[in-house]
Amino acid sequence: MEFQFSKLITTFCLFLITAVMEILGCYFPYLILNQGKSHWFWLPTALSLAVFVWLLTLHPAASGRIYAAYGGIYIFTALMWLRFVDQVSLSRWDLLGGLVVILGALIIILQPQGLIR
Repeated sequence: MEFQFSKLITTFCLFLITAVMEILGCYFPYLILNQGKSHWFWLPTALSLAVFVWLLTLHPAASGRIYAAYGGIYIFTALMWLRFVDQVSLSRWDLLGGLVVILGALIIILQPQGLIR
């Protein structure tokens, strides 16, 4: 199996964008229900969740291995959201955990006969 860097980047970006849409689909209702923001935020909520579901159809397959790799990217993305959107400083443990899940996702993605074919 020949390593294809472009497929790795494409898969990682797809998982990253999917995670952002999933987080937005939860973040907007949080703003409405807990921060008193306008009910107009339901529109971007519905849009982000629709895009999230559509992006899931672009993932290589709907299987446990794909979702396990996506889960690692999701956790990393959630930590980045916490840091850069919510402006919460990450602890050493957060950073270490983020590194572990990214490495775990890459191991799953790059394994022989894995997601990158």
